[in-house]
Amino acid sequence: MQGNRPLPLERELHFEKSDIIVSKTDTKGRITYGNEIFIRLSGYSEEELLGKPHNIVRHPDMPRTIFKILWDSLKEKREIFAYVKNLSKEGSYYWVLANITPSFNGKREIVGYHSMRRSPSPQALEQIKALYAELLECEKQGGIESGMNRLQEILQSKGMSYEQYVLSL
Repeated sequence: MQGNRPLPLERELHFEKSDIIVSKTDTKGRITYGNEIFIRLSGYSEEELLGKPHNIVRHPDMPRTIFKILWDSLKEKREIFAYVKNLSKEGSYYWVLANITPSFNGKREIVGYHSMRRSPSPQALEQIKALYAELLECEKQGGIESGMNRLQEILQSKGMSYEQYVLSL
């Protein structure tokens, strides 16, 4: 473990194509609910997860650029689809195709976030892994701004937004 974080292992966890991982957070990103599949894959108990920041399962291979896009969309009250590599308590990892939506009260104010995640296709992951590796390298060289610039170049060359790209895979 590094501080409170497990050391990443090269062991991938898999789940059924029909499984849906569900979690909910408050506006600060603290977990308020996780379904049985989320709890099992995370390796944490429900008690260990509730009240903790959702980034407890963030894998260090995830570019910060992607989380910036994700949070920017959510703050604008828009849902987003994203590929995410998660880290379990013991250091294994699992990939998901996440659909994250803001939850609203009666005044259309954001009161939390709801995420449903499915198993991504192997073909999509090949492309995402290459993209994320490139973004991580850019971030190492020039920070998140460099990663954002590179992602925008790639997306402009495809004539797509990040979400359109994700959904096209």
